[in-house]
Amino acid sequence: MAALQLLVNGVALGAAYALVALGFVLVLNATSAVNFAQGDLVMAGGLLAVALAPLIPLPGIALLPAVLVLMAALGLVLALAAYLPLRSRPPVSVFISTIAVGIILQNGAAILFGPEPRAAPPLFGDDTLHIAGLAVPEQSLAIVAVAGLLIGVQQWVFARTQLGRRLRATAQDPEMARACGVPVTAMILVTFAIGAACAGAAGLLLANRYFVTPTSGGDLILKAYIAVTVGGWGSVPGAVVGALLIALFEVGVSSVLSYPVALGALYLTLLAILVLRPQGLFGEAVRRRG
Repeated sequence: MAALQLLVNGVALGAAYALVALGFVLVLNATSAVNFAQGDLVMAGGLLAVALAPLIPLPGIALLPAVLVLMAALGLVLALAAYLPLRSRPPVSVFISTIAVGIILQNGAAILFGPEPRAAPPLFGDDTLHIAGLAVPEQSLAIVAVAGLLIGVQQWVFARTQLGRRLRATAQDPEMARACGVPVTAMILVTFAIGAACAGAAGLLLANRYFVTPTSGGDLILKAYIAVTVGGWGSVPGAVVGALLIALFEVGVSSVLSYPVALGALYLTLLAILVLRPQGLFGEAVRRRG
C-alpha cells in the first residue's frame, strides 16, 4: 500500500515535470539550442498564477488560459531577444544568452514578489480523497489530468495539423523545410512560444503543492535536463517517460532517506547514463546542424 501511495505521488509530480521537459526538448529539436531559461519560465508561470489569483477569484484551473497566453508571449520575447539575433553565432552564445534571461527573470521576480515562498490557488479543490486505502490529494489528480490533457493536445497538433507538420519539418531539417516553403523563422518563434507555455502550465500546476520562489527554477531545469538525457536527446516520448522516471525515483528515495540524498542519487544516475548509455532509453541522438 505504501508503494502505491508513493506511485500516486510520483506520477503527479512526474506529470508536471513532463511538461517542463517537453518544452525543453521542443526548443532543442527546432533550434539545436539548449534553453537554460526553461526552469525560470516555470517559476515565472507559477508567480504569474500567484499574481493573477486576486484578479480572478476562481479555482486555479480558471487561470490556465491566461497563464498559457502570457507565457507564450514571454516565449516569443525570449526567442526575439536571446535566440534569433545569435543563431548564426557559435552555440555558446545562445547558451549564455538563455542563462542571462534566466537571471533576469529571477531578479525581476525577486523585486516584484520578494524571496518568500508563495502558493497559487488549488486547481479544483484542496481536499484529500480516500480511494481503496490510498490518500489522494485532489491537487494531484488535477495535475495529472491537466498535464495529460495538455500533452495530448500538443501531440495531436504535431501529428494531425498543418502547423504541426511545419513544426516537425523545421525540427528535422530547417534548410530543407525552408527550401520547401516552410516559414522556418516563424516556426521557431511558435516553438519558443509553445515551450514557454508548457513551462508556465507546469508552474501553475506545481505552485500550489510545492510553492514557488524566484530561485526555484534552477532545480527544475536540471531535472528537465536529466529527463531529456534519460529519455534520449531529441525524443519527445523519451522526455515524458524520463520525467516520470525521475519523479518516481525522487519520491521513492526521499521517502526512504531524504530529499538531499535523492537529489544526489539523481545526479549520480545522470552521470552513469551519460557514460553507459549516452543516447538515452529511446536511443535518439541530436544531429548537429551547420
